[in-house]
Amino acid sequence: MTNQTMNNWKKNIILFLSSQTISLFGSMLVQYAIMWHITLTTKSGVMMTLFIICGFIPTFFLSPIAGVWADRYNRKILIILADALIAIATLVLAILFLMGYESIWLLFVMAAIRAIGTGIQTPAVGAILPQIVPKEGLTKVNGINGSIQAIIMFVAPMVSAALLAMTSIEIIFFIDVITAAIAIFVLLSFFKIPTHEKASEKQTTSYFNDLQQGLTYIKNHAFLKKFFLFFAIFFVLMAPAAFLTPLQVTRTFGDEVWRLTAIEIAFSIGMMAGGGIIASWGGFKNKVYTMTIASLLMGACTFALGVTPNFWIYLIFMAVFGVAMPIFNTPTTVLIQEKVDENYLGRIFGVFGMISTSMMPIGMLIFGPIADIVKIEWLLVGTGVFILILSIFLGRDRVLLAAGRSEEKVLS
Repeated sequence: MTNQTMNNWKKNIILFLSSQTISLFGSMLVQYAIMWHITLTTKSGVMMTLFIICGFIPTFFLSPIAGVWADRYNRKILIILADALIAIATLVLAILFLMGYESIWLLFVMAAIRAIGTGIQTPAVGAILPQIVPKEGLTKVNGINGSIQAIIMFVAPMVSAALLAMTSIEIIFFIDVITAAIAIFVLLSFFKIPTHEKASEKQTTSYFNDLQQGLTYIKNHAFLKKFFLFFAIFFVLMAPAAFLTPLQVTRTFGDEVWRLTAIEIAFSIGMMAGGGIIASWGGFKNKVYTMTIASLLMGACTFALGVTPNFWIYLIFMAVFGVAMPIFNTPTTVLIQEKVDENYLGRIFGVFGMISTSMMPIGMLIFGPIADIVKIEWLLVGTGVFILILSIFLGRDRVLLAAGRSEEKVLS
């Protein structure tokens, strides 16, 4: 980070987070609008499954390649191009809908294009933050960013539902185009940071070699190997709590819509609070201890969701789960940003993105069918116990604890 960038970092981070917030808000409005439109017009579980697959597969396959791009090219431009791709596709979709072409398959195509944009953008965003923010500010900034995302997750469904009730889905599409255009304008006009070192150099290796170098980098660092293995297992175990709790509430407490809304609100409020806590507190000096406490909390809450007989107590545990999430996610992101060589950050975030997007659906392939045979409560109790055991291993692993200390960048 240059002296000029260091001096302007607060202005830059405000501009960057503002642009991302505006863009994310528009994207979430469309995401919910499309999901509800498919639900209301088809009333088909198969169609919803196809929609989820279209929104997951492109991100999974593109993340490692996009990680290479984030290391080879200007990250700001990649973020702008991803926003532009989604905005143009949304504009075309809005025009087609206005012309009367309201085919469901167009929404599947749109979900896939949005997933491509997300796949490009996520490694670039993760890698660009250390270019803007000094190391001591990364935890606070990532915590604030987590709170902002939680607020949007809380507000967007309500706004999207209100807009769908008052107007047409095409209007929501146009809102997303406008928010993306504003975000692009802010980044192009006001957000000034130098290109990172590797992107400034002439590229002498192929994409495949760059990707191979990224995988070799992981292989050569025991910290990253253990870190990614932990997350692969963790995300699989999280699947029942993430995907099966609405079904559990419907089966156990009642199928009223307000109950499903209540668990989403409780979780979102918890996430907002958790983001604020980690932004102001900063966590323990050793980030792995912070992650361990948060994962122990999530394991305990998963277990509690399986044994709680009262819905209001259930909501409390759901909110605590939400609080733990950013307290876990923030040090995770910061640890990668702090410890990994800047020239490899995009590729490492690309592989991390591939793990995080694939393991929960894989978990659902395991636990989803079981949920029709075994009570969901038993799945939550079992995965809760395993998350607690995994958390204890995390907090006692010497390699991870050594990497969790905040002194210096150890991976080069």
